[in-house]
Amino acid sequence: MHLTSSPAAWYAARAAGVAAYLLLSVAVVLGLTMARKTSIRRWPKFALEDVHRFVGLLVGTFIAIHIVTIAIDSWLPFSVGAIIVPFVSTYRPLWVAFGVVAAELLLALAIANHYRDQLSYRFWRRAHYLNFVVWTFATVHGIASGTDRSAPWLLGIYGVATASVGAAIVWRLTRGLGSRRSIPAIALGGGALATLVVGLGAGPLHFRPKPWNAAAFTEPLSGHVARLNGVTRGIVSLAGEGKGTQRVLVRADLLLKPRGIERTAFQMEYLPSGLRCNGKVTKAESFGFTASCRLPTGAPRFVTARWEGADGADIAGGTISEHP
Repeated sequence: MHLTSSPAAWYAARAAGVAAYLLLSVAVVLGLTMARKTSIRRWPKFALEDVHRFVGLLVGTFIAIHIVTIAIDSWLPFSVGAIIVPFVSTYRPLWVAFGVVAAELLLALAIANHYRDQLSYRFWRRAHYLNFVVWTFATVHGIASGTDRSAPWLLGIYGVATASVGAAIVWRLTRGLGSRRSIPAIALGGGALATLVVGLGAGPLHFRPKPWNAAAFTEPLSGHVARLNGVTRGIVSLAGEGKGTQRVLVRADLLLKPRGIERTAFQMEYLPSGLRCNGKVTKAESFGFTASCRLPTGAPRFVTARWEGADGADIAGGTISEHP
């Protein structure tokens, strides 16, 4: 179902995931606020319920955007099955499974809320506690599998969200204490939870992102070589892909005449950014080539592709290297 390699889908998936998590945290805090009898008296209960319901709808909307953009983006290694079935994903299967289960539980809760009038209050209330499971699983999913999880700005978001939910939970549990006596417990609960989550993101679960438009790399190369001979001219064309730390798509075309090369063209596209480097092939060999190209900024890049041989027209055992 991978329909696009546009960076827009990549950005949309990440942004929608973060927005959904923030709104989910807001929904949990609002739910805890409404649950306590000493709730904020400046706001009528029906107003809080309307806000809580609207925030829940927004959570579902952003989760849908998150899932759809992941499904259509060719850069992300997710099939439809990996998005629906836990532990099927080849990318961090355990942590992705937390996100899959969280989304499915949230869908079940949305169905339960839709039929709330037809369900017993006791059943609905107990089912509603699954919101804490959804939020917990979403937190684990984000801090363990998100590609931005170790970025300072996202760690800050996780810190604020988890501190707010942790403080709200303690506030709800300490309703028997006076306001002044419960303040230290509330601060300790929120701070401890935020410290735990941020510590995991900055420590054991720290993520080093792949370089974005790397100036130098060496990656495995796979692809296809096509040859077409005419009466006075011939064409050799290579289309390949470098997979590894820096993923790239490459295309090299050579127009041949009887005594040599008449004209060449070379193009390399960095993924997932979509940045392109255009130029020409400077040296062609039986099993490789050297090319030079320039980025839109004018910065030069020099590329070397080599492979051991070809099984028919498919490249086998190749590498592609770049240096500035």
